[in-house]
Amino acid sequence: DVQLQASGGGLVQPGGSTRLSCAASGFIFDDYAIGWFRQAAGKDPEGVSCIGSSGEKTYYADSVKGRFTISRDNAKRTVYLQMNSLKPEDTAVYYCNVGLRGTNYWGKGTLVTVSS
Repeated sequence: DVQLQASGGGLVQPGGSTRLSCAASGFIFDDYAIGWFRQAAGKDPEGVSCIGSSGEKTYYADSVKGRFTISRDNAKRTVYLQMNSLKPEDTAVYYCNVGLRGTNYWGKGTLVTVSS
């Protein structure tokens, strides 16, 4: 079974940092891009960042560009999202995602709350 497990969320002060991890299993990890999405309360889901299978290509939403960094360790089957200079508007549940053969798989999200 395809499984994605996000972790690393919590309460962070504005301007602070945290790192999310997405551990994957059940598919050939090295062959697929992995994405991070987020959904704030009462809002539509938003694509945050994505990384190609080898890690060479990355994408960032304008709202996080310059503050977030995505990376992956294929040996550990894990994708990371380093989040710096956090703002209250970054508060959301963060999910990782992989698309396999036309099907989107979502992990259980992790809540990031940015508040003083």
